[in-house]
Amino acid sequence: MNRGSTIFLQVVIVLIGIGALAFMLWEPHVEGTNAHATLFQMYFNSFVVYAFIGSTPFFAALYHAFKVLGYVRQNKTFSQATVNSLRIIKYCALGLIGFVAASVIFTIGGDREDRPAGLFMRILVTFPSIIVATAVTISERVLQNAVDIKSENDLTV
Repeated sequence: MNRGSTIFLQVVIVLIGIGALAFMLWEPHVEGTNAHATLFQMYFNSFVVYAFIGSTPFFAALYHAFKVLGYVRQNKTFSQATVNSLRIIKYCALGLIGFVAASVIFTIGGDREDRPAGLFMRILVTFPSIIVATAVTISERVLQNAVDIKSENDLTV
């Protein structure tokens, strides 16, 4: 990849992170149950705190995707550092799936009418996470094989 395209993709990753953070900070204000709530009541209820903690793997994965693009730009694509960052992205995707699966606890205590919408939101988060985890796992294996072959060739020369 050329330098311009990796920088463009890094900018896209930063914009995705800023957009996600802005949405997370803005959404509690427009939620109907928070019409007359204080800022403390809006941001420190159990669901919002869980959502903020659950978003940690997402932001960690964005950071490591940014790092992978930096390695590609520096021509260090076939390095162990790139493989390690891909492995962390895979674990972050799996962690995000785990947080979504555990969020069923909030559905049990909630309103029965909200369950279909909550299920839909879980699907919207889980399926892309499964796709990312699968794609990164395949890329990690291929890249690890390439790094192993490269290191074997460096040893024999």
